[in-house]
Amino acid sequence: MSVELSLVIPAYNEADRLAAGFDRLRPFLDTVDADTLEVIVVDDGSSDDTMHRAHEVYGHLENARFVQQPENLGKGAALRLGIGLATGTNVVTIDADMAIDPRQLPLFMTSLRDSALVPGSRAIKGHINYDSRLRTFFGEGFNYLVRLYTRTSLRDTQCGCKGFQLGEARLLALLSFIDGFAFDVEVLYLANQLGLSVRPLLVTWEDVEGSSVRPGRDALAMFLDMRTVRSRRYKNPVVELATDTEAKDVAWVATEARLHGLVLAHSEANTLLVLGRNDALGGLGVAARLKGSLRTTTIGELKGRRFEAL
Repeated sequence: MSVELSLVIPAYNEADRLAAGFDRLRPFLDTVDADTLEVIVVDDGSSDDTMHRAHEVYGHLENARFVQQPENLGKGAALRLGIGLATGTNVVTIDADMAIDPRQLPLFMTSLRDSALVPGSRAIKGHINYDSRLRTFFGEGFNYLVRLYTRTSLRDTQCGCKGFQLGEARLLALLSFIDGFAFDVEVLYLANQLGLSVRPLLVTWEDVEGSSVRPGRDALAMFLDMRTVRSRRYKNPVVELATDTEAKDVAWVATEARLHGLVLAHSEANTLLVLGRNDALGGLGVAARLKGSLRTTTIGELKGRRFEAL
């Protein structure tokens, strides 16, 4: 039976909150076939016992996978890694504390039948009310700047729960640069530039204590990262292939070249194998084996294509 949903859980110093998060997830787990669910926990270079606790809490699941960054790189880097490993038809990123009620996960899967990206939204009448006035103030100010710099209309870009179709998730991960919390902003910006269908989903949530987010310092870092989004040149190496190239053949050759987390971008003119920015050398071997050509691509060329994860 194929995997229908991959849950990607980034975790940084979450040893004390993983068990409680799992308890919130359990009611959803009781409703799904274990063979159709994949859980990927990415430890983002924690300094506590996060990886050991993750194995204790999630290790009994049928399709649980664990990976650890060698150092703390940021939430965006952790999500990029987890998405690259995901194999489910749909991917949902969700915080380790499960603050977004996991019983709503079936709603994400339903929405993903028609939309490439389904970001959870905690905003009611345009506002998110946190447990403190300071955090609410920073949140509203940051969202104003997000809308100013990226021209998105979304009132909640930082909700930790987001759903993706797998092909689009892989593409956004390959194109993105940002390693920190502004990764969410960049993903939404890229989705808009690619013309992907985006359908926000109103979620219920609980403000769980113990978050590692530091409102002042992290808000500044997000602002600095966000300012670079519109000015970046988003270019990736690709292998241009014939339109009738089959995914199974490309996947085999890419695996031999030790390339992972890739996506095919189909159009009537050609098929592009989109590579990571550091994968050009491996791409040369793939191009030679499949009689393709290695070059670079832009967002404009990728817009409007059909995406298929390998």
